[in-house]
Amino acid sequence: MRIPRFDYTPSNRLRFILRGGSPHRASEWADLPDRPLEDQLAEIAQEVGLRGEAAERKRRADQQAREEQQRRWEAAMHEARVAYAHAYRVKYLGEQADAWHQAKRLTEYFTAVRNQVTSLPPGQERTEIEAWLAFTDAHLQHLTDSASAPKLPSPPEPSGDDLKSFLGHWSPFGPRAY
Repeated sequence: MRIPRFDYTPSNRLRFILRGGSPHRASEWADLPDRPLEDQLAEIAQEVGLRGEAAERKRRADQQAREEQQRRWEAAMHEARVAYAHAYRVKYLGEQADAWHQAKRLTEYFTAVRNQVTSLPPGQERTEIEAWLAFTDAHLQHLTDSASAPKLPSPPEPSGDDLKSFLGHWSPFGPRAY
């Protein structure tokens, strides 16, 4: 027995089901004896149009939300870069102050040893101390140059990991990266 390709006798089982989107009136229409499906085509077309308009409004709202999120992320990234630069400069300031204190302390040590070496008689011990003083003097000159010329440092380009601590809940890799 073969199954026929068409129903030759109306079965009143023809249905039109509309899926997707947000329903406004109905999602299903049936061919009924008192209301044939062809009489319901205008309602079906209107439902398709309403769902399309709703989908377009949702798409636009989603796009605006993504753009707003992008703007907020860019503002957070800018603030994080500023905070990173500030933190970098504060750290550099501390390092300069430490270098200055170390140079001051070593200068006092150098002066005390130099004054003591003048009272030593010539010999190997005095020669070794003078060699040590020459090294210390060169090192002090380097420390003094770096500590006496303070300048505002330019922070390096921060990596994503450098910015994480300044971004709060944002990811440094984009507004939608978590």
